[in-house]
Amino acid sequence: MKRTASFGLAAFLFAAPSLAADFYVDPATGSMANDGSAASPWRTIGEVIEAGLVESQEWDTLPYTSSSVLVTKNAGAPVKAGDTIWLRSGYHGELSISGHYNSAMITIAAESGHEPGLNRVLVRSSSNWTITGLRVSPELAPSYDPSGAIFDIESHNFNGPAHDVVVRGCSIFSVADATGWSANDWDQMSANGFDVSGRNITVAGNTLTNVNFGISVGAEDSLIEGNVVDGFAGDGMRGLGDNSVFQYNTIKNCHAVNANHDDGFQSWSLGGDGSVGTGEVTGIVLRGNRIINYEDPNQPNRCTLQGIGNFDGTFVDWVIENNVIITDHWHGITLLGARNSRVVNNTVIDPNGERPGPPWIKIAPHKDGTPSEGCVVRNNIVT
Repeated sequence: MKRTASFGLAAFLFAAPSLAADFYVDPATGSMANDGSAASPWRTIGEVIEAGLVESQEWDTLPYTSSSVLVTKNAGAPVKAGDTIWLRSGYHGELSISGHYNSAMITIAAESGHEPGLNRVLVRSSSNWTITGLRVSPELAPSYDPSGAIFDIESHNFNGPAHDVVVRGCSIFSVADATGWSANDWDQMSANGFDVSGRNITVAGNTLTNVNFGISVGAEDSLIEGNVVDGFAGDGMRGLGDNSVFQYNTIKNCHAVNANHDDGFQSWSLGGDGSVGTGEVTGIVLRGNRIINYEDPNQPNRCTLQGIGNFDGTFVDWVIENNVIITDHWHGITLLGARNSRVVNNTVIDPNGERPGPPWIKIAPHKDGTPSEGCVVRNNIVT
């Protein structure tokens, strides 16, 4: 847990040096009576949080309101803003971070050469956390429970918003190997991957396998980049929050096991009263994604995947560009109710000559009959 100074000349002349410490957690050799050093690690990351070993901030009163004020939480605890907690191989249980607003990033990461595993991760009403390199699956728990999301980032009406959270390079899965699953197994045993709300959330470079819904995002001003969803029974990605970017993700191998109409990417609007299709979703960018219905034509329970299916607008100021969509369906890219949106430089093709399909690119009126307007569809390759 050595603290090291990191500063340049300007910092040396005008400010105190910035200090950062490293702490270690090891389920095999650790103890919560230890000091968290490399030679004397704590036991599990869940226990580190529960024991109050992270100095952070929380709201002075709950329920949270716009007039709430952040106050110190766990004053004097060893882990502070800017520090890193390194996790070693073994089962760490469930990680739940709630009401921890850090003044600078605290990183939870796999130590080099290690594969720490967790059952689930919840980051609720917290900020300035980076989580990287973990294996997270209900299969790792003593008993299997697929309910809820495997990785949940949550803003909460009572406890407060979530913002500035980064999840990078994690492996998220229901089970590592689903080759023996029946259609009913896929329907009942696949867990949702990411469920993300809040603001300024980054989900990047993660791999999700054998899940129900892959990456569901209601967060605003967020980045979903370079992830792979391989094997899913619901939708690959969902984007419901304004001004978020979904780019360079790969969504592939969909399983049809229930009544859900599966989409590679789906969005819809909500009005002020919560009614679907009565509001607006603004400023989403879909760039450079690959949506692939199936890789193996003999895949069991192969679905007919809607590529980008936005059926309940209005979708305002969207950019859908440079995506490759290979889908056995009519809906390659469909927006029902759009304004000032661009669909350019996409490739949309059919993997076979069977129905349904071939896929189209389509901007049409809203379901209530309101015409779309001010949109550009240009330079696409489409059947």
